[in-house]
Amino acid sequence: MLAKRIIPCLDVKDGQTVKGVNFVNFREAGDPVALGKKYSDDGADELVYLDITASHEGRKTFIDLVRRVAENVSIPFTVGGGINQVEDVEKLLNAGADKISINSSALRNPDLIDGIARRFGNQVCVTAIDARREGDEWVCYINGGRVSTGRKLIEWAHEAQERGAGEILFTSMDHDGVKTGFANDALAMLHDTLSIPVIASGGAGDYPHFYDVFTQGKADAALAASIFHFNEIPINELKEYLCKRNISVRL
Repeated sequence: MLAKRIIPCLDVKDGQTVKGVNFVNFREAGDPVALGKKYSDDGADELVYLDITASHEGRKTFIDLVRRVAENVSIPFTVGGGINQVEDVEKLLNAGADKISINSSALRNPDLIDGIARRFGNQVCVTAIDARREGDEWVCYINGGRVSTGRKLIEWAHEAQERGAGEILFTSMDHDGVKTGFANDALAMLHDTLSIPVIASGGAGDYPHFYDVFTQGKADAALAASIFHFNEIPINELKEYLCKRNISVRL
């Protein structure tokens, strides 16, 4: 069985790591390079850096940060935010990123997934999806959760996979930052529908939430932010907790 991955997510705004609740109300959490190095040393499997203002304000993800992360961090990391064309990906990979994450730009231009996968390989392309439950359906949002697309989560995730996405990073906007557990029902549906790995995001608040997301939610990886940034759950202790409960993790 493949080891389950623990992935700290660093939302970066104006050069600082920040964390919000339900996509608003941001507070600073520290230097993104120093935090990344700390997580790498603490046993994180991967990192995700998202420039959370890039898509909204039309800025390009800052290459300098990627270079500094690559110089200081020994584990794979993914970069997202403001990636609108294949050329943006090349710059980020050249700067040291291992994978890139596209979200709003993929929904606006699904061919971008095909283009990235063809040029750099499926393993490079993570398709991130922000969705919230509306009645019986999960609906996809863009622009940092500001604009509904009307697209359904499962249908869009499947299309992304068919176009060449190597992983799906699903954030439940309803669960984001509120620390009551992951959206395990939606995650299990994604797992049962797709053949590529699913990364769970949104809702981590306690040790059992990670056990539940790997058992009930069937996720391949779990991503969290504030519980790591503010030292609420040390990564090495989380992995020991999971290991004792027969969840395969890299110690």
